[in-house]
Amino acid sequence: MRQRLLSIFGGSVGNLIEWYDFYVYSAFSLYFAPAFFPDADPVVRQLNTAGVFALGFLIRPVGGWLMGLYADQRGRRAALTLSVTLMCLGSFVIAVCPTYARIGVAAPIVLMLARLLQGLSLGGEYGTSATYLSEVATSRHRGFYSSFQYVTLILGQLLATMTLLVLQRLVLTGPQLEAWGWRIPFLVGAALAIFGFYMRRNMVETEAFTREAAKGTEHQPMRELLRHPKELGIVVGLTMGGTLAFYTYTVYMQKFLVNSVGLTRDEATLISAGSLFLYMLLQPVFGFISDKVGRRPVLLWFGVMGTLCTVPLLTALTRTREASTAFLLVFAALVILSGYTSINAVVKAELFPARIRALGVGLPYALTVSLFGGTAEYVGTRLKLAGHEPWFFWYVTGCILCSLLVYAFMPDTQRHSRIEPGVEGS
Repeated sequence: MRQRLLSIFGGSVGNLIEWYDFYVYSAFSLYFAPAFFPDADPVVRQLNTAGVFALGFLIRPVGGWLMGLYADQRGRRAALTLSVTLMCLGSFVIAVCPTYARIGVAAPIVLMLARLLQGLSLGGEYGTSATYLSEVATSRHRGFYSSFQYVTLILGQLLATMTLLVLQRLVLTGPQLEAWGWRIPFLVGAALAIFGFYMRRNMVETEAFTREAAKGTEHQPMRELLRHPKELGIVVGLTMGGTLAFYTYTVYMQKFLVNSVGLTRDEATLISAGSLFLYMLLQPVFGFISDKVGRRPVLLWFGVMGTLCTVPLLTALTRTREASTAFLLVFAALVILSGYTSINAVVKAELFPARIRALGVGLPYALTVSLFGGTAEYVGTRLKLAGHEPWFFWYVTGCILCSLLVYAFMPDTQRHSRIEPGVEGS
């Protein structure tokens, strides 16, 4: 049990560092946007930075494919170590990248390339991390333990937001943040990634991978993956509404509170930090519940409530000018969202046999996130700029409804898990 807990801790800490590095971009984009996109209109600048943010997602399927293959052939630990190394490099490049004023159009190009490197890393991180945490957890508490993937994911985002809050309130002025202070969190992220590399080098390999590797049988991963079309479809449908809602209420919400609700940047940061902290604490609770009642009821909670409440919640947000009311509305949305985020990783891992598990989880997930999650901020900003912001609310609702239909008809993976040795086969 001690070794199991240390392995979960090692995998989770690395996951936290990866997501901190990735989310720092979004948290500080309001400050570094003028350095790379010198346009007079702040909404246009934000649209450009959101576009680069989306590019980081477009490369994630490549990362999910390459790292999934690597994890299934060389081991979960090796893939996780490589992933955090790539993230470290991407953060360092952004931290030292010259501005548009110094090197012209090369500045946003370097920013884009660094973001693509981070997207490649994160594309491999999710599937491998979900596989690792699910395989090292005990069957009775798999939902609880695997929920810590999103605990550390949210904590990484929270730390990025808290870094912004500390720099805003205690260390630097607004002009200093825009001039050079935005580089600090990227340097911190690169340094933390070195620590994550050390932690992951010392993790133990999972028994599921060791058993599969001991067989020494040759197989063709992509061809075998295509023999599971139902499982692939479930991953896509399961993820669609959840990832769009997640990036709407977390990554995009800070800009939404400033640009659509009319709050100050400091108020938006405080609301994001407070709601994310409580949201993080909910993940093990919902994971524990899924171990008791099954995965489907928890997913159905998100699907039903997300379909019914998304438009009312987002509309109410645009009509309030009170920070306290905005906080309650955002947190209410995150309570609903916890039904997806707490267990989506373990559900996907339970669908596939060990020899293609990391690939099966990572690739279709990354494709779906690229299409829906990574573009959430861009679509929301674009529709606002066009004067049709309520269309975005209905778009999120429609995607959640599609996922709800999948939840309603899919099997409960807790009762048909392929992680157990007796049901590893196809």
